[in-house]
Amino acid sequence: MGQPKATLPFGKTTVLERIVDELADAFDEVIIVAAPAAVEPYSLDAALAKSPSRVVVVRDTLPFPGPLPALIAGLRRSRHEAVFACSCDLPLLRAATARAIVDALGDHDAAVPIVDRQRQPLCAAYARKALGRLETAAAQEARLTVIVARLATRWLPETEMRQIEPDLPSFVNINTPADYARALQIAGQP
Repeated sequence: MGQPKATLPFGKTTVLERIVDELADAFDEVIIVAAPAAVEPYSLDAALAKSPSRVVVVRDTLPFPGPLPALIAGLRRSRHEAVFACSCDLPLLRAATARAIVDALGDHDAAVPIVDRQRQPLCAAYARKALGRLETAAAQEARLTVIVARLATRWLPETEMRQIEPDLPSFVNINTPADYARALQIAGQP
């Protein structure tokens, strides 16, 4: 992308700020797990200057260890038994969808949507009670997609997700300039 995805402009804000603002409307705590400040590719403090005060930043101990250690760090820090976890490249994420995924968790370790035949562990809900199993699994496996398959996971089929969000914009992630252009177009941004 040529720059961190979180800092890409999206309307009058950035992708990260848009996600934080959206989730802050649905959850009373927003936790961002980020790289150590010394290796941060942009100023997270500056990016979050206008965000709600209940946004908490947790720093990775090592630079860029991947999504599994970030999920574990976020679950450790959370005050809640159910947590919605997402990546910073979902500019069209909707709070109602995040809330519905958390509500679907029930007694499971995780609630993970399946969209376009792909499991979405970075737009999913996790139970704090699964923290020990995640930590144990992380010692042997780094891929979150593999680990969620080992948990007591409630898989949310695309048909179920489309009942909440017919066009599924919450699952549009931006990995390439073309993805970014598509997300801007969907949002009606120039």
